[in-house]
Amino acid sequence: MHRYHDNPAAIRGLVRPQSIHRDLYVDAELFELEMAHLWRNTWIYVGHDSQVPAAGDFYSTVIGREPVIMVRGTDQQVRVFPNRCAHKGTRLVSAAQGSCQGGLIRCPYHGWTYRLDGTLRTIPLRGGYEHSGFDQSQASRGLPSLNAVNYRGFVFARLAPEGVDFHEFFGESLTSIDNMVDRSPQGRLEVAGGVLRYLHDCNWKMYVENLNDAMHPMVAHESSAGTAKRVWEQGHEAGPAPMVIEQFVPFVNGYDFFEKMGVKVYDNGHSYTGVNFSIHSKYSSVGQYEQRMIAAYGEERAQRILGEARHNTVYYPSLTIKGAIQAIRVARPLAVDRTLIESWTFRLVGAPDELLARTTTYTRLINAPTSMVGHDDLHCYRAIQEGLAASSSEWVSFHRNYRESESSGIAGTYGATNEAPMRGQYRAWARYMTCGMADGS
Repeated sequence: MHRYHDNPAAIRGLVRPQSIHRDLYVDAELFELEMAHLWRNTWIYVGHDSQVPAAGDFYSTVIGREPVIMVRGTDQQVRVFPNRCAHKGTRLVSAAQGSCQGGLIRCPYHGWTYRLDGTLRTIPLRGGYEHSGFDQSQASRGLPSLNAVNYRGFVFARLAPEGVDFHEFFGESLTSIDNMVDRSPQGRLEVAGGVLRYLHDCNWKMYVENLNDAMHPMVAHESSAGTAKRVWEQGHEAGPAPMVIEQFVPFVNGYDFFEKMGVKVYDNGHSYTGVNFSIHSKYSSVGQYEQRMIAAYGEERAQRILGEARHNTVYYPSLTIKGAIQAIRVARPLAVDRTLIESWTFRLVGAPDELLARTTTYTRLINAPTSMVGHDDLHCYRAIQEGLAASSSEWVSFHRNYRESESSGIAGTYGATNEAPMRGQYRAWARYMTCGMADGS
């Protein structure tokens, strides 16, 4: 029985101002509709242009269910194509990353080749297509270039041919990417090393909503960060704390700290914590970094850039960045109760090597498959997924600090313990799940 297919009213009815129906986490039909609508109608992070530094370099991934390739052309433009031959649909590249031999994309099945701009170059025994109507077919036009935007190195794509404009969708939230890139004295980032991937036995939305949930750290991370804090306080000698303690201990700050940290909520599900300060604010200075920033930007602008210490910025629905620590995570939904998380680190071009060391330490400590903090969260996500099997209530509460004034618009600045970021995400979910459905909503 299909309860939600082509039924926008039923889908919107799952989201109330202060709560959502549990089907958003557990219903397999809704998950498939998310792949068909939400992940087609929104702008999804594909990759960073430093992953394709030279003409012919490619990086392959997926957007929802659809395989795509990010390719740098001979004109240095980065494009995104379906990873599918225009002939019989064969996946064009199987490697995660590489370079196109001879500057051409070649199908491994029948040998069709495409230029780096996607246009069809050669077909073996092309004479067999004469008088067949092939020249008027879609296949003759080669690989369709998807709607893609390279914003300061971060490449996003929208699968739907028509829809919300990139800048309209992200708006002022792009300032978090600006700050992350501007932390490089040369204004450039590079992906550093490989990627850490780990599976979560939960619906992808649990992970995304947790990122700016400031009510859980002091509870969920007490067993890990709390233990590290107690051990350090009981046994350390006088002097500065090591980097791991600087990064670990703030996760168990109290409610007052997180409330005053502040959260900024934008339209379309985006938000960031750390409006006033964050867990990254008191890291020790590193080498000659500040001097290099002042030389590049002038003292006033350099201090303004470095004075921002945003924690998690959520670019709904797929990407979160930590600009102050130069790390990102990407959510890749696999099933209604299964999500792949990718964790990437970045090098600030022109910055001292100690900055990259700090980033990689943070990634291993907080965002890696072996991370204690990450496993605290993973346990909670799985516990939610399992707990929702209980039929005691059909609804999940997001009432905290709700005010009726949100009905006229949720964008704004709040105390960080407010659940406004989650309410904003589910408003966006309902909107983009029903774009173009039968009632024209």
